[in-house]
Amino acid sequence: MKNIAIIGAGPAGFPCALKAARLGANVTLIERGELGGVCLNCGCIPSKALLAGAHSFAKVKELKEYSLNPALGDEYFSSLSFAKLQEHRQATILKLRSGILKMLEAAKVNLIKGQAKFFSPNTLDVNGQSLTFDDIIIATGSRAFLPKQFESIKEKIYDNSTIFNLENLPSTLAILGGGVIACEFACLMQALGVQVTIIEMQQDILPREEETIRRTLKQILVKRGVQIFVGTAAKEIKISDNQKTILLDNGKEIVCQEILAALGRSPNVENLNLEAAGITLPLKVNPGTLEIAPHIYAIGDVNNICQLAHAATAQGEVVAGRIMGQEKIYDNDLIPSVIYTWPEAANIGLSITEARSKGFEAVLKKTFLLGNGRALAQKDSEGFTQLVEDSKTGKLLGAQIIAPNAGEIIHIALLAIKTGLTVKELEETVFAHPTISETIKEAAQKSGR
Repeated sequence: MKNIAIIGAGPAGFPCALKAARLGANVTLIERGELGGVCLNCGCIPSKALLAGAHSFAKVKELKEYSLNPALGDEYFSSLSFAKLQEHRQATILKLRSGILKMLEAAKVNLIKGQAKFFSPNTLDVNGQSLTFDDIIIATGSRAFLPKQFESIKEKIYDNSTIFNLENLPSTLAILGGGVIACEFACLMQALGVQVTIIEMQQDILPREEETIRRTLKQILVKRGVQIFVGTAAKEIKISDNQKTILLDNGKEIVCQEILAALGRSPNVENLNLEAAGITLPLKVNPGTLEIAPHIYAIGDVNNICQLAHAATAQGEVVAGRIMGQEKIYDNDLIPSVIYTWPEAANIGLSITEARSKGFEAVLKKTFLLGNGRALAQKDSEGFTQLVEDSKTGKLLGAQIIAPNAGEIIHIALLAIKTGLTVKELEETVFAHPTISETIKEAAQKSGR
């Protein structure tokens, strides 16, 4: 029987443990914090719990369009209780954390609370005890990155984890960075009535995203009142009792009540004593097998291949299968990405620019939500669906969607790419009417360009 250790019980570690146990391994899962990692405790799950409440309250402002009392929506919004939103967030976390524990217990995974570090390539020191394994999997995740010049004030500003400790909503919030986390929190806070400013040092927000997603989300955020500065960075931060002043390198000053640093992530590797296993930094990871050394693997954020929770889970399941004799390979090209703004933005596969750079004779087929019956009926018509088609084979190469529930709809395109469906076959598929997902069929019917 294989004896496996997994360091970290986040969205990479605990699914890996469950699968390995199902396949017959003796699994030890080591976690120094809470089950579920950043994603469950201070990341994607708590932010979505707050986002659900924020959007519900933001929507009530539209009641004035259907009410004899135009002030009704604003009056109801003014009754929002941030404390109750926080209670919902915490209850969601506790319920899911309890569920993970029950699954691990049912699978007979040996769970150890503590810090693990390498003693040799196949031996770990855990809480002073030496344990030897056939295979060791590092799933220690990542943490918020903060530049050295701001280290002295790190206790007085927030990152994506500590922002959930807010007891009261600030009137104004400045966000350092313009990536996915920044845009999601900007949308969340703006929906709760906070005046938000984004500061991004690169020439546009969401620099890693497909161009039309980037441009459209920026327009939507600005339209809703989010102030965005690009091509500039925070040079200095001054903090007084109830006010923070950010001096930008372009000479402007931003005055706000609170600051959120969303400047990227750093892998959690410092306490692992990797040198004892002959491993040097930065980690050199095989992108298909996820090995960093014989019988040692790195999965999830710590390997920096794709910092998404579902990518971490997929990597964990691939590694568990490989250790137990399955010929599994991780394919990062089949990992969908979703930005949980309002509306959501989702992407899978190649953009038109990427497809053409790879030698495909690709065409773009696009439709806007302004022509979709469901979107118009529910007054959510900001966005689009676009499909990238290989004109030689007709196969779908990629898809980008900005729409309500885009994160759900994108899986139609994912399955089409994975199974080799053509855009014509999507066009001939019957979609329920009226639905937002009909935009896939509507885009497929367009002539390519």
